[in-house]
Amino acid sequence: MAAITANANKTMPISLRHLFSIKAEVDSAALIGAVPHGYTRRVMGVSGGQFEGERLRGRVLPGGADVVLERPDGGLHLDVRLVLETEAGELIYMTYNGRRNGPPELMKKIVNREPIPPGADYFRVAVQFETAAPALLWLNDRLAIGTGTREPDGPRYEVYEVE
Repeated sequence: MAAITANANKTMPISLRHLFSIKAEVDSAALIGAVPHGYTRRVMGVSGGQFEGERLRGRVLPGGADVVLERPDGGLHLDVRLVLETEAGELIYMTYNGRRNGPPELMKKIVNREPIPPGADYFRVAVQFETAAPALLWLNDRLAIGTGTREPDGPRYEVYEVE
């Protein structure tokens, strides 16, 4: 198998542009328990929230889900599905997967929904969008990344478009 090398002079640099801040409100978790591959599954319903940025702002519609797998070492795998509604009434389907981890004592606090200092854990997400809104079709071809923190009623993220 041949090695692939990149010529730094011919590649496009990656830059980030702040897309929006988003706060999701989640309900209490339904603990599914230990699933076949050895993880513990939790499912939390999303009951609302809001998002705001230079180009996009609006609300998080109720009905989304924040699905978490807890690894035996305490690390979390995130799988989230949301519907956003802009101030103009346009709908955006937002999905993201992510990772959240830190020392075992910190992860125990997170699972128990106890407060931790912002930035004390590694909390990152990879975001994609789908929309049929003509003014927002550009979102269908964009990837985004985010960094999160947890508040008592749900997560807050800073989401950045990858340019």
